[in-house]
Amino acid sequence: MSYFGTDGIRGKFGELPITPEFALKLGFAAGKVLKRTSKKSKPIVVLGKDTRLSGYILEAALQAGLNAAGVYVHLLGPLPTPAIAHLTRALHASLGIVISASHNPYFDNGIKFFSSEGKKLPDELQDAINQELEQDMVIEDTANLGKSVRVKDANGRYIEFCKSTFPYHLDLSHLKIVVDCANGAAYSVGPSVYRELGAKVVALYNEPDGLNINEDCGSTHPENLQKAVLKHQADVGIAFDGDADRVIMVDKNGEQVTGDHILYILATQASHKPAGIVGTVMSNMALEIALEKAQVPFVRAKVGDRYVLQGLDDHGWVTGGEPSGHILTLDKSTTGDAIIASLQVLTVMVEQQKALHELTDGFQLLPNVLVNVRLSQMFDPYSVPALAAEFDKAEQQLKGRGRLLIRKSGTEPVIRVMVEGDQLDEVTALANHLADAVRANAA
Repeated sequence: MSYFGTDGIRGKFGELPITPEFALKLGFAAGKVLKRTSKKSKPIVVLGKDTRLSGYILEAALQAGLNAAGVYVHLLGPLPTPAIAHLTRALHASLGIVISASHNPYFDNGIKFFSSEGKKLPDELQDAINQELEQDMVIEDTANLGKSVRVKDANGRYIEFCKSTFPYHLDLSHLKIVVDCANGAAYSVGPSVYRELGAKVVALYNEPDGLNINEDCGSTHPENLQKAVLKHQADVGIAFDGDADRVIMVDKNGEQVTGDHILYILATQASHKPAGIVGTVMSNMALEIALEKAQVPFVRAKVGDRYVLQGLDDHGWVTGGEPSGHILTLDKSTTGDAIIASLQVLTVMVEQQKALHELTDGFQLLPNVLVNVRLSQMFDPYSVPALAAEFDKAEQQLKGRGRLLIRKSGTEPVIRVMVEGDQLDEVTALANHLADAVRANAA
């Protein structure tokens, strides 16, 4: 049995596999695999987390399991997911582990692994850990147990790393920035980065209590950030999600700047333009059209940063991402990093001496309507000839002006019907019509 999904192991805390017992065994299994595969006699694992209350319990259990397997653990405390990826490399660790459920509510949690290079764990290591989980926990020699130490300067190390991706001869001294920390992992380091680069910072949702992570705040709820930017007459707003690997920005007019906008800015207006961009099937068609006009190659991957990363590797490119704000800049970081992505946009603003809304001038997302059709039992909608005919008819209607995306959810019995086009009324009617057709054929 494989416990790993596309982004590690995730679920509700207290229910398998996100339990203290499982975390203990997972730590032991990962440690045993490291002991077999690492060239070091005492492999090092760096372990970080976001601000969820359950993180303390999972941290203790993973730490105990790793130590029992003879592995040394460097505890980082609450830090963004990309910070753990960076410090895995910087501390020459064999493995990085993050305890986080990203943008999910506090009652969920997850466990994600990074390789020694700060990248996604290779499939062979993941498979080996899965196999080891089937074995009993047997401690063979108590003289070879591991130890744990706390890395006291982890925050400072990561702050300096983020700042190093911003041109040393520039600063943010003329900008006022509102930062929504989502009561998550970047509650401390996020505002510090911008302040140390000279910005005047207004920090929001930077008082985590273990339960308020992502609660009506952060990149999935930018409404309050939009209001705050207008209230404080700020130049820009920046919102992270709970583990700070996603970013949504807001311009001085309170308008939202999504991941698609960020990719557009980096692809068309950065001083060093990327060779190509990898988006996903969810990327707005306006991005594809704009990049084609700018003669920047664009390809789509499946939803998920794992697939965006794979697409970048396949093409030898460095820049890609998702509309949700998960932006990869592989010449700066090995994984999606909200702070670093925002710094690349701020770099363009400072270099060109332009406001954020000026960088997106002329780039308008096409109207997009998504209808989630919940089913009693999942089925493939394209396997029904009548439905397939409806989808084909809709695609012909939108040809050259929009697109259709029908996809099954990977986590629940839901079919997502997305229609995009240049006319909102048409898109809305078409999305509802197709959703009704899916429901009728599922009955």
